[in-house]
Amino acid sequence: MGRWSNSRRRTHIITPILPDERDREECLSDVLLRVWDSIGTFAPGRTALTTWLTHLARNAALNRRRGNEHRREGGTLDEAMPDAADGPEQSLLKAEAARVLWAAVERLGRRDRELFLRKYYYYQPTAQIAAESGLTVRAVEGKLYRIRKHLQSELGGVFHG
Repeated sequence: MGRWSNSRRRTHIITPILPDERDREECLSDVLLRVWDSIGTFAPGRTALTTWLTHLARNAALNRRRGNEHRREGGTLDEAMPDAADGPEQSLLKAEAARVLWAAVERLGRRDRELFLRKYYYYQPTAQIAAESGLTVRAVEGKLYRIRKHLQSELGGVFHG
């Protein structure tokens, strides 16, 4: 758990999603509560603790960002407005598409998979990825382009990331 307690590591995940420092602080508090509430669901044989914590942090940051966007848009619901939630069929199709994409991402080489996840899962800026990986921004963009093309080819053109 030592790596997780490092503040650079924590904000490394949520800063691209929540640029405001106050939002990040509240998000970290949310994550600590989620850890407390759901530690019983952690399966050490299935995933590493840092991976589990990283997913909790990312999801908490995305939820906070969505809440902020909702408040900026007015946050009121009109009774006549249709429910925007997906129906069962749409949810099933999205879940299957996500499963297929994750399987394709898992088949990537370690470095390509890490690059893809940093950009499209953790929303890290290209400049940050380049600086931390010792590559130029242009090299990172080129690699991401090739990874996307590879995934499009493997998935039959259905991936548009």
